[in-house]
Amino acid sequence: MAKQSRQRTFAGFEDDDLDTPDQADDDSTSVSDSRRATNSSLSRSSRAAVEGEPERLDGKVVYVVDAHMLIYQVFHAMPDMSGPQGQPVGAIHGFIRDVVDILQNKKPDYLFCAFDAPGGTFRHDLYQDYKLHREEMPLDLRLQIPNIRRMLDALGVATLEVPNYEADDILATIARRVDQLGGECLLVTNDKDCRQLITARVQVYNIRKNQVMGAVELKEEWGVRPEQVVDFQALVGDSVDNVPGVPLIGPKNARELLEKYETLEGVLDHANEVSGTKRRENLLNYREQALLSRQLVRLLDSVPLEIDWQAGRVGGIDQQQVKELCSEFGFRGLAERLSQLTVAEAPCEWHADYRTIATPQQLDELIREMSKQQRIVIDTETTSASPRWAEIVGYAFAWQAGQAYYIPVRAPRGEPRLDPQTTLEALRPVLENPAIEKIGQNLKYDMIVLRSAGVELRGAAFDTMVADYLLAPGERNHNLDDLAKRYLNHKTIKISELIGTGKKQKRMDKVPVELVTQYAAEDADVPLRLTTILQRRLSENGFDELFTSLELPLIEVLAELEFNGIKVNVDRLRDMSRRFGERMATLETEVYELAGGSFNIDSRLQLGKVLFEQLKLPVKKKTKSRTAPSTDADVLSELARHHPLPAKVLEYRQNAKLKSTYVDALPELVHPQTGRVHTSFKQDVAATGRLSSTDPNLQNIPVRTEVGREIRSAFLPGEPDWRLLTADYSQIELRVLAHFSGDAALQTAFAEDQDIHTRVASEVYGVPLDQVTREMRRSAKAINFGVIYGQSPFGLAKALDITKEEAASFIDAYFTRYRGVDEFMKKVLEDSRRNGYVSTILNRRRPIQGVRDSARRGDSRQRNLPERIAINTVIQGSAADLIKRAMINVYRRMRHERLRSRMLLQIHDELVFEFPPDELDQLAALVTEEMSGAAALSVPLKVDVKAGDNWAECEPW
Repeated sequence: MAKQSRQRTFAGFEDDDLDTPDQADDDSTSVSDSRRATNSSLSRSSRAAVEGEPERLDGKVVYVVDAHMLIYQVFHAMPDMSGPQGQPVGAIHGFIRDVVDILQNKKPDYLFCAFDAPGGTFRHDLYQDYKLHREEMPLDLRLQIPNIRRMLDALGVATLEVPNYEADDILATIARRVDQLGGECLLVTNDKDCRQLITARVQVYNIRKNQVMGAVELKEEWGVRPEQVVDFQALVGDSVDNVPGVPLIGPKNARELLEKYETLEGVLDHANEVSGTKRRENLLNYREQALLSRQLVRLLDSVPLEIDWQAGRVGGIDQQQVKELCSEFGFRGLAERLSQLTVAEAPCEWHADYRTIATPQQLDELIREMSKQQRIVIDTETTSASPRWAEIVGYAFAWQAGQAYYIPVRAPRGEPRLDPQTTLEALRPVLENPAIEKIGQNLKYDMIVLRSAGVELRGAAFDTMVADYLLAPGERNHNLDDLAKRYLNHKTIKISELIGTGKKQKRMDKVPVELVTQYAAEDADVPLRLTTILQRRLSENGFDELFTSLELPLIEVLAELEFNGIKVNVDRLRDMSRRFGERMATLETEVYELAGGSFNIDSRLQLGKVLFEQLKLPVKKKTKSRTAPSTDADVLSELARHHPLPAKVLEYRQNAKLKSTYVDALPELVHPQTGRVHTSFKQDVAATGRLSSTDPNLQNIPVRTEVGREIRSAFLPGEPDWRLLTADYSQIELRVLAHFSGDAALQTAFAEDQDIHTRVASEVYGVPLDQVTREMRRSAKAINFGVIYGQSPFGLAKALDITKEEAASFIDAYFTRYRGVDEFMKKVLEDSRRNGYVSTILNRRRPIQGVRDSARRGDSRQRNLPERIAINTVIQGSAADLIKRAMINVYRRMRHERLRSRMLLQIHDELVFEFPPDELDQLAALVTEEMSGAAALSVPLKVDVKAGDNWAECEPW
């Protein structure tokens, strides 16, 4: 369906107003177009003629969304999400997901989204303290409002706003019109004010609970009729909107009073009859306040609003714009859902000839042809996604676009297949020939699979997954399905179409060969076609050196680590599991004693009742959905100062998490042949350039806690009499900060190998080094690392348990002493705003949107998400570059010097090795030299080397 034509008009604002810092709410609500409301003096008859108001809406369903309410709700409920360019996108994703839910599941005939206009409303004229305590819109949410508008526009969803009125008033106005025209109206909101709008045709829809409230449900919950809602709220008041109500009149009292006296006037006129001296006095003394409160909560259903009914009809989705916006925001799953709302795109022309190699003669001919090629694409089909556990089902090859070949070596009974070992030996000369360049999608997987089968894949020349990661580091997915759709406009065969999902999923060797051929050959053909495009884009963006000298050779190193794995002591872990269980049982008993009875500790609802209702502990914050008091780790840590129970719960949770994540899980992941766990190092996940570890995640084992050390003690060398060696960069990120900032004080501290935290404490507190206390050093350490992550005074105050004012003074003192750091960070933000990206030390780039100009930031230390991401990426991303370069150099030196020692793990800034006793000195010297020489910084790179019988017991040697 074609997009409707929309001409933009402006209601008293210019384009530049979208970026001004002094708006009351957000940067987007000033713009108005033909889908948005404007003040109007048109008569209803002329409006109807202009807007095409339907004569009747019988049988039609109209949904009206209280947009700001829902946006705030999802913003607090969603985890922090950033798009490909570093911009915050969590609220966009959550809100648009809700809109799609309505479109897909409710199938309305009309859909409108009502927004609050910037500035005050007529209610502020009535009562200047109305909504007095509402906090300013968070910076990260402010950035997302304009993009939410763009998404709604692309989806053909009408938006409405009217200056001087709230979104609720718009809901009331539309609800009245729909009711008059005989339609059914659903108001998508959690705002209790809207309950006054309920009629036989108007209901309130709670999208979170998927519940509709009508008159019956209202009566059950509040005990009043819709026409009594305004009077009910006038008595009770509303702390959220700062509506005063009548003191000491709660919901129960209000219900009973209205049940007896019907209306607010009836209640107030009979105040002398009310039981309870204080309540009676308050009803008499606060009569005018109650009447004012009713004015504040009553919604106006006659807003001067032009309802564009044609624009409100569901449909008119702009397919191309939706696709582009989803790409801009990094929405993959949501894009799939949105595509179901659009007219199917015409697929690109995809000419392909995919063939099965089913006989030895055909195999010989294929190998002869491949031996003549300069480069080929390879893809292996296997029985498992874990390469060390996988058996080869078949091989796919391609070297000309549109032509690819599949060699089955495992298949269902009766299907064509070749002998696995004979085929592998026949392919070995091609696979191990470095002169024949190899291309692939996630070549690391194929390298490990082939090495497990006894063949070394040599000649790795291009990896489409890694190339796309460099080009679009903020994208959440770099898999072949996504790349084919994004660059080739081609929809690939999904693996689920072959093997199914869930309990019905089968292995690839149980799928008919004809189907596997089409799937596997496509997996070889697509990377071949992508390579030309991606190589050009790498060159255009200046990424050739980064790709060829760092990310591509790193693939072989990571394959080495994953192939090696690391041995774990299963018996020790099982004994540890028993002890963890006993400790949890003890903690459970102690918690029950402190609580005065048993309850489900894992239930946040039950725990909340114990903490806040039974023990009367203070509520520190609400859950992200704002529906209940939070019991997260930060809250429990704060509450532990008031009562011993929260500390016990916190310890219980930590033990439970470590027990389930590591102690109980690791034995199940031990490979039966190697006796080791083989984690997967993901090269294409973290936008900063850091590696991530999965299945299992070995990077999240606590380092400094006793239980973390105990878990690490289960990691051992895999050979008799061998030991483990760890090499860890010392404060690499702070050294990178010193290098980039050029700050003389920081550089001097590192050049003289001083304790940087003690040095900073000495400088900030103005005391000699030998007079720095432990607490001073702790504060300095907090700010040293907080600086990197853009920590605000509020965050530092919370971390150090000091006042916000003290934290602000401490931060100001830091930047006064270390002016180079302050200037560096300002420059990063200005460069990011000007260029649209930030760069690391090896020219890795990350696109960033949403950095404010210096005038808007002013002297504030409060940074929004894109600004925090910009600074963190430069520092953390550069540290990631250095450890990657060090890994490559160490790996090559170890091979060159023919060491038997093996590199096993990379844990952020730490490398873990296993070694025979006679190689300790050589390995330690080699690793220290290559890691410290990874880059020529203006400060020395220091490496701490330790050795021991297990990971926990490694000590300086």
